[in-house]
Amino acid sequence: MSRLSPERLALAREQEKTISPEDYEKVKGLANIVRPLRSFIFKTPDEYGMNYQDVVIPSDDGIPLEAWYIPAKKTSSKLIIFNHALPMCRAGFPGHFGLPWAGFDAVEIDFVIQYKHLTDAGYNVLTYDFRNHGNSAAANGGLSGIGNWEWRDCVGVKKWVDAHPEFSKMTVGLYSQCLGGVSQFRAIKERPELFENVRCMVSPLVPSMSAIFDAFSELQGVRQYQPLIDLELMKMGAFTAEEMAGALWAHAVKMPTFMFQVRDDEWTRNPEDGQKTFDLLGAKEKELYWIEGTTKRFRDGYNWFGREPKIVLDFFAKYMR
Repeated sequence: MSRLSPERLALAREQEKTISPEDYEKVKGLANIVRPLRSFIFKTPDEYGMNYQDVVIPSDDGIPLEAWYIPAKKTSSKLIIFNHALPMCRAGFPGHFGLPWAGFDAVEIDFVIQYKHLTDAGYNVLTYDFRNHGNSAAANGGLSGIGNWEWRDCVGVKKWVDAHPEFSKMTVGLYSQCLGGVSQFRAIKERPELFENVRCMVSPLVPSMSAIFDAFSELQGVRQYQPLIDLELMKMGAFTAEEMAGALWAHAVKMPTFMFQVRDDEWTRNPEDGQKTFDLLGAKEKELYWIEGTTKRFRDGYNWFGREPKIVLDFFAKYMR
């Protein structure tokens, strides 16, 4: 973990004294990204004709996580553990319901149709809300650690699967995106033995928060205040931007991995960020797909599998035998 160097901390303290009130509000607003807006369960699997069960799974540190188990269309011995991004939930993202969610993007992100693609293709699905998201319990002062706390949720879910009389006998794959990808990478680093039997992982849109803060602070005209953003994060009890990045733990990921990214993503404005994380993956078998012709991370990135399922399903079919 990096924390702030003495020089960067001194610069942040100086910026704290000299910044205008208007710019300080922008800085605080950016830091508040780690105080996730809760998305609500705006649709359920039965809307697409799927049966499902409500389950509650304890995180590795005991936080109750609300989840769905959705069996495959036909009896199957294959299981995909699916998680979500910030500030979403297992249903997706209700930006189409207006504010406050539309403040991120006024679009629907539909994960439920993605579960249908998986269950139709012969996979059972276990999907859950991270702590401080959806219907799961609050923890860590309501803050997101962008993987630094949420990895315990990934561990708790996998331990629950391994202890289950039916699911423990299944072939397991992962779909771990954005916050979920960063968290999964850290979970694999912390408990590698727990994930040795996982066949493969699809891991879309894994970011570093440095790239996100850089892009959004530039848009708001406060890019020079990156040290102060870090200080505000620390004062909230959260982690600095450098401490919240999938690249930190990508080396621990040894399983076959398929990543996809929006090349001209307006949330990062830096395709090198996604490429770096991919390059650092410890997997010998890995693929990176770039979504072209759009800047829309929410509309076109998180919905890509829902609209274009073949590439992801082909990857799972290759490794989930």
